[in-house]
Amino acid sequence: MTKNKNNQAIWSTRIKNNGSGLFQRIGSSIDIDKRLYREDIAGSIAHVEMLFKQKIISFKVKNKIIYGLNKIRNEISTKKFEFKKRYEDIHMNIEKRLFEIIGEEAGYIHTGRSRNDQVITDFKIWIKSANKEIIIVLNRMIKSTLRLAEKNIDTIMPGFTHLKNAQAISFAHYLMAYVEIFSRDKKRFNNNLDNLDENPLGVAALTGTSFNIDRNYTTKKLGFKRPTNNSIDTVSDRDFVLDFLYSVSVCSMHISRIAEELIIWNSEGFNLINLSDKIVTGSSIMPQKKNPDLLEYLRGKTGSSYGNLFSMLTILKGLPLSYFKDLQDDKEIIFKSNDTLIDCLKIFDEILKNFTPNKKRMLELANYGHLTATDLADYLVKNHSMSFRKAYQKTANIVNFAERNKKNLNQLTLVELKKIEPKLTIDVLKVFDLKNSVNSKKSYGGTSFENIKKMIMKYKKKND
Repeated sequence: MTKNKNNQAIWSTRIKNNGSGLFQRIGSSIDIDKRLYREDIAGSIAHVEMLFKQKIISFKVKNKIIYGLNKIRNEISTKKFEFKKRYEDIHMNIEKRLFEIIGEEAGYIHTGRSRNDQVITDFKIWIKSANKEIIIVLNRMIKSTLRLAEKNIDTIMPGFTHLKNAQAISFAHYLMAYVEIFSRDKKRFNNNLDNLDENPLGVAALTGTSFNIDRNYTTKKLGFKRPTNNSIDTVSDRDFVLDFLYSVSVCSMHISRIAEELIIWNSEGFNLINLSDKIVTGSSIMPQKKNPDLLEYLRGKTGSSYGNLFSMLTILKGLPLSYFKDLQDDKEIIFKSNDTLIDCLKIFDEILKNFTPNKKRMLELANYGHLTATDLADYLVKNHSMSFRKAYQKTANIVNFAERNKKNLNQLTLVELKKIEPKLTIDVLKVFDLKNSVNSKKSYGGTSFENIKKMIMKYKKKND
């Protein structure tokens, strides 16, 4: 192989004229994919070690290439490396520098591979790391949620349906709902790790290679479970990109939902929580304002996550098999979604540590809206042999009576209750106690204090 003395594109012996400046600019991805330099060098080292093992290159060539690659990695990590747009991408920037360092032997590095399998190998290694980092941050956030829940087991608040008071719950039970939600997000990212754990290296451009390579060797070296099965599918496949973007979008949506609830609860109309000065901003004109801007930021960023997912779906929807330039955008899309989600998870973890429930207001609000009406209906079924539908009608009549008389259910006397259902006895009054209401929900997954304590312990052990 001859040295590329003029620093021209690798295909300059075939394509004689230089592309236009505009084409070179839009064709270059180095500003984006230089982020893959560690993965690219790791893949190249594994590849040349395999080539030596298979007696395709000599011991001397292998060592020179690995020496050069390690030197390049050090140059990039210490910011002494000059990235050049004319070499298009991270792969060619590294290869060109390798020629400068070790000379002609650098030409052996690309034996038995293509940039098509090279880039997807780099990308899969990077996305594996990204999934693992997100799982770590999710674990941290879940632990913060568990700590907050543990402090608020006996904090009673209204549970809402349609944003209307529905039934009394523990605030900790509400928080544990998000532990469940974010635990499902963790499962999605863990599933991604399994689904993308196939090594693409060695399928070359799209057909495989005639060299006697050992793909199982590079699979083990690069930490994959198995090599991919079909060379055409391998260079075409971006399902692992979609899986990651979908997981990011769902997780972003969950963050947005809880952010929206906390924004509502922080409003003067609800006043259920207090936000620390660390996580609010002020107004340029209204001195009294403390705005939940960080929560609004979390809610807003979901849109960009959705947009990135749909961008990738649109790129792939009409794409025939094998590699096309359309796929160049996948890395920028992934990097943006990953960085945004990591930021949002860290911000939300900070919010969890810097807001407190307004316990007095929560209890006060729980006393509006006849939250124990369902408890009364259940009591009638259990103690007076009524069908639930008949008990429902009796309870509705009692609620109507309370509203006409501008009373809460717990303000009704036994005499008033007996006018509607004569069978009632004094013990019915216990039904209207909010704490009793919460603790009566002992079915698995219910809001009783005992259930919550068990769930907190379960997740604390799981996330240790």
